[in-house]
Amino acid sequence: MCKTTANFLEGLQDHGFELERDLVQIVLRLINPSLQRPEPEYSSTPIPAPWPEQFHALLFINLSSTGLQITNLWYDWPRGRNVNIVQKQLSVLLYDTEWNNGTTFYYTLSEPHSCRIMVNDVGIPRPDFLDGISTHVITFEVGAVLLDDSVTQAPAYCFNQEIKNM
Repeated sequence: MCKTTANFLEGLQDHGFELERDLVQIVLRLINPSLQRPEPEYSSTPIPAPWPEQFHALLFINLSSTGLQITNLWYDWPRGRNVNIVQKQLSVLLYDTEWNNGTTFYYTLSEPHSCRIMVNDVGIPRPDFLDGISTHVITFEVGAVLLDDSVTQAPAYCFNQEIKNM
């Protein structure tokens, strides 16, 4: 009970009113709805949201080596892919499509066309890969899916070259 309410009740009792405290509290809560809200509980450490199975995140990065960079990250665990569309300052738009089987395609869709294929043993991170780890709080556009599959399919010129192991 707040101090003001307690003082009010004590004042009523001092003036000879024989009211039950519970009844007065109910009346006061009906008159002032703010008294109905429980006290907020605060945590000293923010709790990160779970890593969603599908999301979109926009990353703004300032690298000392290559300047500013904007990355559209499209994570799609059910489809087994992670797509990064990377725009570096004064550079060509780069597509980085990572597949769950460990294959990654780095390619451009505009001139000058380029493609690099890398293979590693890991694949994309599982949705539970941050469990038990202290992380920064990250915000996501949960459920967002890259609808245009044409950007996730590496162009034909990617398949006329040697694959490199990471």
